[in-house]
Amino acid sequence: MTTEFDLGSLLAERGAERYELHAKHLNHQLPRMLHTIGFDKVYERAEGAHFWDADGNDYLDMLAGFGVMGLGRHHPVVRKALHDVLDASLADLTRFDCQPLPGLLAERLLTHSPHLDRVFFGNSGTEAVETALKFARRATGRPRILYCEHSFHGLTTGSLSVNGEEGFREGFAPLLPDTAVPLGDLDALARELKKGDVAALIVEPIQGKGVHEAPPGYLRAAQDLLHKHKALLIADEVQTGLGRTGDFYAYQHEDGVEPDLVCVAKALSGGYVPVSATLGKDWIFKKVYSSIDRVLIHSASFGSNAQAMAAGLAVLSVMENEQIVANARATGELLKSRLAALVDRYELLADVRGRGLMIGIEFGRPKSLKLRGRWTMLQAARKGLFAQMVVVPLLQRHRILTQVSGDHLEVIKLIPPLVIGEAEVDRFVDAFTTVMDDAHGGGLMWDFGKTLVKQAVANR
Repeated sequence: MTTEFDLGSLLAERGAERYELHAKHLNHQLPRMLHTIGFDKVYERAEGAHFWDADGNDYLDMLAGFGVMGLGRHHPVVRKALHDVLDASLADLTRFDCQPLPGLLAERLLTHSPHLDRVFFGNSGTEAVETALKFARRATGRPRILYCEHSFHGLTTGSLSVNGEEGFREGFAPLLPDTAVPLGDLDALARELKKGDVAALIVEPIQGKGVHEAPPGYLRAAQDLLHKHKALLIADEVQTGLGRTGDFYAYQHEDGVEPDLVCVAKALSGGYVPVSATLGKDWIFKKVYSSIDRVLIHSASFGSNAQAMAAGLAVLSVMENEQIVANARATGELLKSRLAALVDRYELLADVRGRGLMIGIEFGRPKSLKLRGRWTMLQAARKGLFAQMVVVPLLQRHRILTQVSGDHLEVIKLIPPLVIGEAEVDRFVDAFTTVMDDAHGGGLMWDFGKTLVKQAVANR
């Protein structure tokens, strides 16, 4: 019996129903939110750092699918690798053999962290974190994980237990008995370690929420404290890893930092196949997989599948051959410097920070009376509305997709594909300057701000 399925025909017939289908069968609040802020676009195709709509208008992507599209969309090398692995008809996921691709990807990935020895492959960033939490507890025999305030490590229950944002945790208790410490506060870390029950500290070298970097010297000092108390350092590089910050890993900006476990995902996928990796030291893996009886004590049904491994190998090949890390560093420095030069020009612009192509633009209370009144109106309704006021015209008027860096934050986070160059920097800075001119001149942005205020009040 032959089964016929034509994906093209299905999309042609029903693709226009996308928002209605989502509202009916998926998260009904997503289309509602998109309609409210005017983000309910219909994108027809994408390539590199750009989308196009049905009218042929191009949009600049400064979001990269929350960092997944490190190489942009549909990189030809990754795309070919996936065609090749499908055409090879491999005997994949038999569960009782050892295929070559996982070993080859692990070998290549470990060359970028020579102090680490082994890899566990999963399917998502939160799964990489869950793996690290389990491995740390098993390796040390201790129950408690420390995490940093305002951190984000995922939304499954274990990862949520080390999530520093209360808004994500609310309503999902009880969670694991883990403990928050301020990022950069070594005294707070030392106090917790003295209790003797800490397995590890998990930390983002640069926090995605707000784009806050660990203070200089903190990671090395924290590592030394942890090891003194026989605890581990876990580096969450799910978003910062694979070149995002101008080095292969963000922890490599600081000399002497060698985490015991490193979590990787997002960009390793090439934007095609979900994949994550938890890298660790040999002795940790041997504690977890301590005997033949424990060979499957931690596993993932789709972990190490051939498509994901092929995508990962292709991504690393592109990164090395096309100097992606160097481009992220140079282009990021250019973008950050041009934006930082605007801080003195606009009183609503408070700070520009970050590394490589992970940049935070923070807005703050203006000095002039007229602007201060408008700012106060937004803050009274809901903190973060001004940043949303900037994000919306960037898309609607300038066709540039960005994001607010977190709930109740006046910060826009830029995490574009790592392949952008000077042309994309020019386009973004020109558009951002126009939007800020409008904000300081009392233009149409403030009319939209009133709409956001009404929406915020109605949702209380």
